[in-house]
Amino acid sequence: MSVSSFRATMSSKPVTFTPEGAVCISYPDLISSPSQLESSIEKAFGSDPASLGIIVVTGLPLVYPELRERLLKLAYKFSKLDEDVREKCTSPSSRYSFGWSHGKEIMNGKPDFLKGSFYANPVLDSPSVSNDYKTAYPEYYGDNIWPDADESGVEGFEQAFKDLGRFVFKIGCELAAACQPFAMKHLSDSNMSLSTLISTSQTTKARLLHYFPPSDDGSSPTEDEPIDSWCGFHLDHSLLTGLCSAMYLREREMGIEPAAVSSLSPSSGLYIRTRGGDLTKVAIPADCLAFQTGEALEIATGGKLRATPHCVRVGASADACKVSRETFALFMQPNIDQQLSPDITFGQFSKRVFDEHYNL
Repeated sequence: MSVSSFRATMSSKPVTFTPEGAVCISYPDLISSPSQLESSIEKAFGSDPASLGIIVVTGLPLVYPELRERLLKLAYKFSKLDEDVREKCTSPSSRYSFGWSHGKEIMNGKPDFLKGSFYANPVLDSPSVSNDYKTAYPEYYGDNIWPDADESGVEGFEQAFKDLGRFVFKIGCELAAACQPFAMKHLSDSNMSLSTLISTSQTTKARLLHYFPPSDDGSSPTEDEPIDSWCGFHLDHSLLTGLCSAMYLREREMGIEPAAVSSLSPSSGLYIRTRGGDLTKVAIPADCLAFQTGEALEIATGGKLRATPHCVRVGASADACKVSRETFALFMQPNIDQQLSPDITFGQFSKRVFDEHYNL
C-alpha cells in the first residue's frame, strides 16, 4: 500500500490506499484513535470525483479469516442441497427477504438466476415490534429461517452465519462512530447519530451470496462481455454495507471438497463507479473488510454523501462452468420509522426499493 498525497489535517493520519485506489484504515487506529481518521473517511465517502465510496479496514482480529472461510464454504454447500431442502428455507411472505432466495430478484429487468442468497438478521432472531409492524414490514420484521441443525453438509450453518454477521456488525458500529464528525457536516438532521441508528436497529440484514458458475453449457465468457455480467449495477439501500472479500471455488469430483482459486480471471470481481463516474475494479484482501455507502445515507444527507454504484463481472475464463463465487454482505440501516428526510421514512423508502426489485 502507498501513502497518499491527499492532504490530511494536522490532527489526521496520512491517507493510504489499496493498489486500485480504495482508502484503507487500520482496525487498531479505528479503536485507539478514531478522531484521527477524518481525512481518510472524507476521502473515501466524500464528494471528491476520485472518491470510491468504499473504505477497507485492515489489521482485523485474527479470528476473522476463519469466520469468513467457514461461512463462505457453507454457502457453496447449501447451494448443492436438494432443491426441496432449500425450498423449505424460503419465505415468500417476506418477499424472500429471509432464508433462501433464487431467481426472485429482478436485476437488469429480468429474474436473477445467476446468484442465490440466504438472508437473515445475525443480531437477533425475532424482532420485538408490534404485530402491525410485522404485518406492514415483513421484509425486515420477520423471524429468521435456518436449515435443520442436523442437515447433512451444512451442519453449524446458523452459528457460522451469526458469528460472521456479528463480527462485521461490531466493526461497522465502530466505523459508524468514527464517521460521525464527518457525517454531521452533511446530515440533514444534525441530531442523527449513525452509530445509534445502526446499533439500535432491528432491521439489520445479512446476505450470504452464492454466485452460480456463469456457464453450464461449456461456453466461456469473453473479454467483451458486459461489465455487470454476474451482478447488475445497483445501489444498496442501507446506511452502510459491510463486505467480505469474495471466495472463488472450483468444483471437483463428487465427494471432494471444492478447491479455492484466486478468481476466474484478472478482470473478474467487484466494480465501482467513482463519484466522478469512472469505473474502477476494487479487490478486497481476504483478511480485510470493506464498507460502502448506501442510499439511505444519501437521502439522509440530501444527496451530499452519495450511494456507491457497484456491480460484479464474470471475466473471461475457460473454467467458467466450474467456478462459483461466494461472498457475504451486511446491510446496516435504521428502523423503519426513522425519518431520513422530511418527506420519507426508511420504511417508506424500502418499500419503494422492494417494489422495484421484487415485482411479483
